[in-house]
Amino acid sequence: MAYDYIVVGGGAAGCILANRLSARSGNRVLLCEAGPDTPDGRVPEAILNSYPGFAYLSSGFTWSQLRVTTDGIGNDDPDRSRHLRKYEQARVLGGGSSINGQLANRGAPGDYDQWQEMGATGWGWDDVLPYFRKIERDIDCDGPLHGKEGRIPIRRIFPDYWPKHMTALRDALQSHGHPFKLDQNGDFEDGFYPATIANLYDRRVSSAIGYLDPATRLRPNLEISTGTEVTRLLFDGTRCIGVVARRDGKDVEFRGQEVILSSGAVYSPAHLLRSGIGPAADLAALGIEVVRDLPGVGRHLTDHPCVAVASFIKPEGRLDGRTQRHLLAAWRYSSNIAGAPVGDMSVSPVSRAAWHAVGRQIGSLNICVYKTYSRDGRIRLNSADWRDQPKVDFNLLSDERDLLRLMDGVRRVGRLYDTPDMRAVTANPFPAVYGEKVRQVGAVTARNKILTAIMARLLDGPEALRDILIRNVVMDAFTIEGVMNDDEECAAFVRTCAIGAWHASCSCRMGAADDPMAVVDAQGRVRGVEGLRVADASIFPDVPRANTTLPTMMVAEKISDIILGQH
Repeated sequence: MAYDYIVVGGGAAGCILANRLSARSGNRVLLCEAGPDTPDGRVPEAILNSYPGFAYLSSGFTWSQLRVTTDGIGNDDPDRSRHLRKYEQARVLGGGSSINGQLANRGAPGDYDQWQEMGATGWGWDDVLPYFRKIERDIDCDGPLHGKEGRIPIRRIFPDYWPKHMTALRDALQSHGHPFKLDQNGDFEDGFYPATIANLYDRRVSSAIGYLDPATRLRPNLEISTGTEVTRLLFDGTRCIGVVARRDGKDVEFRGQEVILSSGAVYSPAHLLRSGIGPAADLAALGIEVVRDLPGVGRHLTDHPCVAVASFIKPEGRLDGRTQRHLLAAWRYSSNIAGAPVGDMSVSPVSRAAWHAVGRQIGSLNICVYKTYSRDGRIRLNSADWRDQPKVDFNLLSDERDLLRLMDGVRRVGRLYDTPDMRAVTANPFPAVYGEKVRQVGAVTARNKILTAIMARLLDGPEALRDILIRNVVMDAFTIEGVMNDDEECAAFVRTCAIGAWHASCSCRMGAADDPMAVVDAQGRVRGVEGLRVADASIFPDVPRANTTLPTMMVAEKISDIILGQH
């Protein structure tokens, strides 16, 4: 069957593209998604829940075999496998918007003005703001920066609903001169904000829920094909004419006038590489016929480097049932390191570390470099076989400025834990390690439920016993005293434990015609190839100072508009 548009990937961007392109009745649109559907009335509770820990740790909603390196060492180590870490990428309709923390912040105007300066003409702040407004239905804030009629509700949970863990942090920050502010998407200044979230009535609203509603699904010109994994793109010369996909155990072929890759910053470049678009020498070495030599495919992979300092939350400081949310606020601050813009750092305070009983007793302050200078991550193929996961190396701390800012952030947070406000509701702060041990305990199993219930009772017992358990069972090798007082230990902690924020970006970036590393133009069209676009976070010229879901949705809205304006 022939289509006008084939959208590959039903994530945060793909659901929007499917909605907007099929709104014109003359367009026949196919949306292909490898994961399961989430139709109205049958959205799994793990996805709907305001607390996302059930969703992002579910193997049913992620690519369970994907492993990456983050530290840069793995690139040259012959035993690269020692450095591999799991990196959750969504495999479900709605993509990341179905499993993430539901955070819906935009970044700063300067991020998008920088995009334009980098060659993405027409993507400055004044150009993208209408599309941010088009997405959202802001429940709390009015004015020219906010949309009121969009498909994604944007709201904030205010301090009246916060647990004492969060209000103590607010008070500690205010005592250190960090102001409390209302609008994270309007006041582009340093301060402590209620987090903007894509959520209504304490329930997630994903891109699939917001854009693939029952009325949209009834359109006769829209086909949603879930459980469908695209294996390669089809070409007639340098024109993309369709895709081959695996569905119900069989190979099927779909033909289209235009194919739009919206598979995210890991899998969109992988699709291009497998289909012969990328660095010619690398493709030839794998026996892949070169359709178009584009050296930028898979290059400049970027994420926000993060580390965390956690603590025990005393019973009176914990979430009390008024909301399921674990992440209620955000602290934006400036590192003042040479050359960095205002608000280059972000701290996400978490009042519940995991779904289980021990997770309810542990909170953390997650420190992220929100304007990173480490931009030389890379995606390559391990083989030409579509079944093989790509080789992904983030190189998160390749620029020393990112290391230094995380070290400084660890110590800022450590000093906060030592304030009277925080000591009243927390104890035993420790450098947190998000490794395989945490993931194993975080798996949603009956065994973990029983074991953590026992452990939680012990942690709420005598203080001396809690100290022993946290130091010997919960903590890893690093101590709060060490990272606060010893530069070598602090640097070792950051280098060993820094992970990405699941904000993979920039691996098929937009750029000017004379930029040899640009993969797509300002309309998302793959250079030198007809009938093929990319529309997701991979085309960001640089990662904005934001969680990436809302900017990815903005990209989809804008490129949908561009496409419809051309036809």
